[in-house]
Amino acid sequence: MRDLKLPEQRHPEKAHRPDNAQPKKPSWIRVKAPVGEGYKQTHRIMREHKLTTVCEEAGCPNVGECWSQGHATMMIMGEVCTRACTFCNIATGKPPEDLDVFEPGRVADAVKKLGLNHVVVTSVDRDDIEDGGAEHFAQTIRAIRRQSPGTTIEILTPDFIRCDPRVLEVVVAAKPDVFNHNLETVPGLYPEVRPGARYFHSLRLLQRVKELDPSMFTKSGIMVGLGEDRQAVHAVMDDMRAADIDFLTIGQYLQPTPKHHAVDRFVTPDEFKAYEKAAYGKGFLMVSATPLTRSSYHAGDDFARLRDARLKKLGQG
Repeated sequence: MRDLKLPEQRHPEKAHRPDNAQPKKPSWIRVKAPVGEGYKQTHRIMREHKLTTVCEEAGCPNVGECWSQGHATMMIMGEVCTRACTFCNIATGKPPEDLDVFEPGRVADAVKKLGLNHVVVTSVDRDDIEDGGAEHFAQTIRAIRRQSPGTTIEILTPDFIRCDPRVLEVVVAAKPDVFNHNLETVPGLYPEVRPGARYFHSLRLLQRVKELDPSMFTKSGIMVGLGEDRQAVHAVMDDMRAADIDFLTIGQYLQPTPKHHAVDRFVTPDEFKAYEKAAYGKGFLMVSATPLTRSSYHAGDDFARLRDARLKKLGQG
């Protein structure tokens, strides 16, 4: 029985890798430890409903802030991922269990108890399942809609690269308000950083979402500090706009353990501001580019601004 709290059992494929130095974080990266009643209440609800969160599994630096406000990003389909991306802290290997048919209902119960106006639902990759978990995503969206009809729903999905292309239609038909799939990095770093994925497949996935439902917001994000250069980041922005992606997130890569991909450098706040300005200039409706930006960080507030930006654009059209 694996103990997923132990790094060598959490990431067995990385155990043989040489250690990478973990540089000291600059002042703009440091965050406060999670405390407070709001944090404790969110933690209790997650445990009572036997739910996994990406906040915990990925070691998100913003967990204290988000959970104190009752915002937790649900991670469905288990806690073991079939991919082995070199940046990610989620446990890897063969998932020990089938999908839990009761999980969508538990997620919906937790969303209602937390009183969320906006919820983000993500997942591990499940390449062991024929549809990659597409129907499970759809069931989770429908369950939340039934219990909390006023809650807006954002999903962050796998790439479904080994599935019939039609499985994407199942997820889109369930009508999430935001469809997010992260490109994660620039194409030149994919073989090293995201070896199980393909850059242009992920880009095409997001483009197809818009083709299936032009009214659906699409979102994607990348990390910086992995070894990319500014020109490559701008090229990714251009590719995203060509795929009609509405919302871009850019955040600093933080190395989970010495066995993970090394931090090439810490990108300065001024550089993030320059990326944000450039992205808005390329036509994104919404951009979040800060060192601590993560896919679901301030997602509810950002969704409200995204919706307002579309209305403003339509009013000008």
